[in-house]
Amino acid sequence: MRRFNFRPLLVLAASLLCVNPSAVLAADDKPNVIFILADDLGWGDLGVLHQNKSTHARKHKTPNLDQMAEEGIQMPSHYCPAPVCAPSRASLLMGVHQGHATVRNNQFDKALNDNHTLATVMKTAGYRTALIGKYGLQGEGKNPTTWPSYPTKRGFDEFFGYVAHRDGHVHYPADTWPLGNSPEHRVGKELWWNQQEVSKDLKSCYTTDLFTACSKAWITEHRKTNPDQPFFLYLAYDTPHGALQVPPVAFPEGKGLGGGVQWIGQPGKMINTATGTIDSYRHPDYTGKGWSDVEERFATMVRRIDNCVGDLLQTLRDLEIAENTLVVFSSDNGPHHESYIDKVDYEASSFQSYGPFDGTKRDTWEGGIRMPTLAWWPGHIHAHSVHPKATQFHDWMPTFAQLAGVAAPARSDGVSMANSLQGSRDSGESTIYVEYEQNGKTKSYSDFLETRRGRKRGQMQVLFMDGFKGIRTDIKSHVDSFEIYDLAADPGERKNLAATSASFEQLQQKMKDRVLRLRIPNGSAQRPYDQEPVPGYPELEETAQKSIIAVYPGEFPYVPNVKSLTPVATHPSTAKMPVSNSFQASQRCAVEFNSWVQIKEPGICQLTFTTPTRAFLRIHEAGIVDADFGYESGTTKTASIRLGVGFHPVTVTVLSDDQGKAAFDLEIRQ
Repeated sequence: MRRFNFRPLLVLAASLLCVNPSAVLAADDKPNVIFILADDLGWGDLGVLHQNKSTHARKHKTPNLDQMAEEGIQMPSHYCPAPVCAPSRASLLMGVHQGHATVRNNQFDKALNDNHTLATVMKTAGYRTALIGKYGLQGEGKNPTTWPSYPTKRGFDEFFGYVAHRDGHVHYPADTWPLGNSPEHRVGKELWWNQQEVSKDLKSCYTTDLFTACSKAWITEHRKTNPDQPFFLYLAYDTPHGALQVPPVAFPEGKGLGGGVQWIGQPGKMINTATGTIDSYRHPDYTGKGWSDVEERFATMVRRIDNCVGDLLQTLRDLEIAENTLVVFSSDNGPHHESYIDKVDYEASSFQSYGPFDGTKRDTWEGGIRMPTLAWWPGHIHAHSVHPKATQFHDWMPTFAQLAGVAAPARSDGVSMANSLQGSRDSGESTIYVEYEQNGKTKSYSDFLETRRGRKRGQMQVLFMDGFKGIRTDIKSHVDSFEIYDLAADPGERKNLAATSASFEQLQQKMKDRVLRLRIPNGSAQRPYDQEPVPGYPELEETAQKSIIAVYPGEFPYVPNVKSLTPVATHPSTAKMPVSNSFQASQRCAVEFNSWVQIKEPGICQLTFTTPTRAFLRIHEAGIVDADFGYESGTTKTASIRLGVGFHPVTVTVLSDDQGKAAFDLEIRQ
């Protein structure tokens, strides 16, 4: 049995540790953050992205979101982690792509693992945190005391909304709906407010209005009682996902504190639109046009979200906190094609909700994974701006963390967009990665590529690399080739560039290699490539020979992802290091060690890891050992990974103790 001891040289002059690049910002410098997530809203559903210039027979409008885009930044190349809600929302909250997530495929209601979340990170930075809306990541149980990952157990100070995934299919929690296509879609649902189930008090409340009114009231109360504390609000709408239910009345006049939807707080009349007949209102812009009932419904639902976003932004202006609040708007996956109305179908082709792309919800073509995303922060984000780079949901964790004055956790996969959103400098390249399995077929819409219509989905995988998109569908084995597209020149994915030249043959192999280097298998969502050995590099890269140790002084509450930090010192050396595993600094710090292990015969490698503090270990880009969140000092962590022949980069990020000492012990056995 071979053993590879990885014990880096830890020698650096303490006098170099003289600055603290990770210092936490003062409360006055930290912006409030609101992340608004729609449910099944397509890229093509925003006026500014598609509807306003569409030549399609049917179009709807989003004037408030268009104004938000005009006053802020469009992110036309922002991607969800998977084309369905549970894994997409899980990756967002955990700050990891689907190659590291524990919620994958269609694992609705699966418990969000106990680790860092957007909420815990922001809470650590001093923020008040709240989740209002749809959740669906609670795990088994019947109430907040038994659900293992109820929102208040994952970093949120307060929660108001639907817990169970299927409860979010209907949008009147206290009312029956005789039009539903199944018993579960004809009755009201549980809605929780922290530890209490409150649906009995929500008669005639339409959830888009309800969640917006609650958000307005929560922000207003927080501003009144804790004006010096920043807040993080995750507002997760359950619309325009089916069921296609519409509001009971027109949107109230005005916006903000003096208009729009208002929280009344009286059982039976919780909000000011809880009146009239449920599921009855149609926006007048969409009636009398010869549209079907479900088309009028869908357009009205989107318009209601638009009204509510405009209402919320005006509330921030009225409270005089608009210039200190970053608001992000996005959606969890591509557009749906169901109504949940008995014997009535709906199709995303009605309004080309997928925009100029192919694919809908559950597809990994652009229409299924490219999200309608905007960011708004008056005085900080330039008006009329566009962020052209491809980014993904896991980039929000390091972005929000940087704005809050802290580093993201080491396990996060993202790259901070904080500087590039504000136009100061470019962010690094994001890792765009999707994996997902679904046994249905791509819709046979006439504007989709003919060879794509009715095509089986199966096991799917997407990777962006060297400026190109690689996509595999119905994967049978790792030898299956990626289709390769140049989205800048061909956003509709019409010309497959795979095998068209020697350079694309090389890119094909690079993609196949990298998808094995950036992920870890998960037994609950098995893939055809799980048993493939992770390919090594035939030669040690020059950068690996030079970058051995980097020091980041600071009081870190957890092991940091150092991508957004500047090291106070680095120690170049050869990669073959002496046996020494202690480092003494003059103050607390995080230390990142970059080394490698050489494998001469492919096979499974067993890792044994210990540290007296906390640490996180990656091989290539894959997170292998998490000795950070909840780690007990000195506990032995074990892991395994199947490695191929060649050199494999190993990165370990370690926290020092109170006296500035950093140490760990890693053994790799084959």
